[in-house]
Amino acid sequence: MTALVALPLLTGCASAPVQQDGITINDPYEAQNRRVHAFNKGLDSHVIGPIADLAGGKNDAETAPVDPDAPIGLLQMVINAGRNLSLPVKSVNGLLQGRPGNAGRNLSRFAINSTLGLGGVFDPAMDNFGISERDTDFGETLAVWGVPEGPYVELPVLGPSTRRDAVGQVVDLLIDPMYHLLDGQDRAVVFGLRVASKAGDRARFGDSVDGILQGSADSYAQTRLIWLMNRRHDLGEERADYDPYDDADVIDPYAE
Repeated sequence: MTALVALPLLTGCASAPVQQDGITINDPYEAQNRRVHAFNKGLDSHVIGPIADLAGGKNDAETAPVDPDAPIGLLQMVINAGRNLSLPVKSVNGLLQGRPGNAGRNLSRFAINSTLGLGGVFDPAMDNFGISERDTDFGETLAVWGVPEGPYVELPVLGPSTRRDAVGQVVDLLIDPMYHLLDGQDRAVVFGLRVASKAGDRARFGDSVDGILQGSADSYAQTRLIWLMNRRHDLGEERADYDPYDDADVIDPYAE
């Protein structure tokens, strides 16, 4: 029912897209988006970035050599636990997309890592069983159902999105089994770990994020371009028969 209510919101406000660096940009709300981007940029510079750096993730991930036998760090434990808690809703989306295999993989990972992996801190599902995660969300579910992406929007704190993906983020919260099975303090802990996991990712890729936000002449346009290119590539929307999960047949949808 939530999805059906949301669908009309995705179809209005037609605009005239333009071409930028070879891709289509539909950004009728650019003035408002730039104001939100300025807020997000300041928040990252003064709050999110420094907190992420305090975690030490950037140094560990970008400068330290990879040692498969080294003990797992605290930051990676937090990232693993947060990602593990996101697997149930990804399984739900796999089913809604008509991809039961992907749903089963994510559910298997959640079961194995929640038990053998001590609540998702470790990743025996991948290390011992070779079961990788199938990343997805309700924005992709809407894309599978044929809903167009709509205008580009930048959301406060959450960052780049489209109208379709913005609605998808709301629906993901509503259909997440973890939020229905837990309540009170347990739900707050789950939410905190999910947020901490995102902050951990920010720390791991700190130099790349800083290069875009602080080193670009127009960080808004650069962020918009990179995000749209990556999102469309992940969804395979430039080619109908492209499977974003087929590692053996990776095709650049923007190549001429």
